[in-house]
Amino acid sequence: MATFEYKAMQANGATCEGRVEAGGRQEAMRLIEERGLTALRLNEITATASSSKTGANTAPATGKWGFPQSTRVSFEALEDFTRSLSSLLTAAVPLSRALTILYKEASNAAAGVKWRELHDYVIDGVSLAEAMSRSPEVFPRVYVAMVEAGEAGGFLDVVLAQIADFQAQEKELRAKVLAALIYPAVILLLAIGAVIFLMVFFIPRFQTLFAGFNAALPMITQVIIGISHGMRAYGIYIAAAIAAAIYFGKSWITTEENRRKWEAVLLRLPVVGPLAAQLAMARFCRMLGTLLGAGVPLMNGLSVARRSLGYQTLIDLIADSTDRVSKGEPLAAAMADCRALFPGSTLEMISVAEESGRLDKELVRLAGTTEITLDRQLKTAVSLAEPLLLFLIAAVIGVIFVGMVIPIFTIQDYIK
Repeated sequence: MATFEYKAMQANGATCEGRVEAGGRQEAMRLIEERGLTALRLNEITATASSSKTGANTAPATGKWGFPQSTRVSFEALEDFTRSLSSLLTAAVPLSRALTILYKEASNAAAGVKWRELHDYVIDGVSLAEAMSRSPEVFPRVYVAMVEAGEAGGFLDVVLAQIADFQAQEKELRAKVLAALIYPAVILLLAIGAVIFLMVFFIPRFQTLFAGFNAALPMITQVIIGISHGMRAYGIYIAAAIAAAIYFGKSWITTEENRRKWEAVLLRLPVVGPLAAQLAMARFCRMLGTLLGAGVPLMNGLSVARRSLGYQTLIDLIADSTDRVSKGEPLAAAMADCRALFPGSTLEMISVAEESGRLDKELVRLAGTTEITLDRQLKTAVSLAEPLLLFLIAAVIGVIFVGMVIPIFTIQDYIK
């Protein structure tokens, strides 16, 4: 049994406070209702203390085969939750009851725990957006910002439906990008594995053979043997150094200033930069169009949509444009300085859409068109990268082969 401290409203409108012992939060709510009270706040005050007194250890939940269950909520579970909550709210189901239904019907234990946490926070009087913000590992900042806009505008069900559609589009686009990068990544990994095998296991056999003849080896062969020796002698240290460089690189990027520097370099790369900018523009246009279509005011929509860009340098550009829009400038004119994101033709289409009053539809259409173009460009880049990678692999392996074959002719001269 646990003790819960509550603040509740009496039938005459007066508030009161008290404590109740129950086996769980739901039972505590039921006991409070049986007293003729309406709970305003409910906090468990003895759960931690009782567990420390008893010295009980809380073990992670185990699955069917005895392995610990994952505590991570999948992208698919979040999308199902969003769409189902939108449907329930559209059917005029109260928010607390809708959350109760969802956590009871959750597809996995991790999702059920998170949805129940949301329900408990909402019961305690916390807004849905604030409750979601307390679980940033599940609900991204953009998600929370859209929910906050929907709650403020009184159309939470509509915004949730739009979020679900946006999540489906994001999932499809992410799948296309990953599918385009899988084959080049596999080729690169196989090439690295083949070179390591040659250097660690193949070259030393030739080195033993050459040493038996005491022959002077060509420079290219000496370099290859030296690299092979270094990889065998210091391979573990090299791998540790690479891992440390990756770790410290990630730590370096975590600071806001260094992240901006990294993003600036990334966006200036010949092929990667334009593709990343187009992807960010598609996300921004779809998000802003989705929000405007749901009835969110333009300023609020811009404030939320700019967070979906993913690059702080681009967010800064949009922030300046947002300030100009707040002063009365049209959206297209305010975005004129963001040429890294919006080409001139795109700005012209946005301007025409503003004048005709169909900005939301045009932004969603632009996002779809940009995604199609991005998909085509990705396929083109991958089709060019594949022969380039194959050529580099053949060149590296060819150099190793030639470097090992040349001394054989020298050895024949020594034998003669």
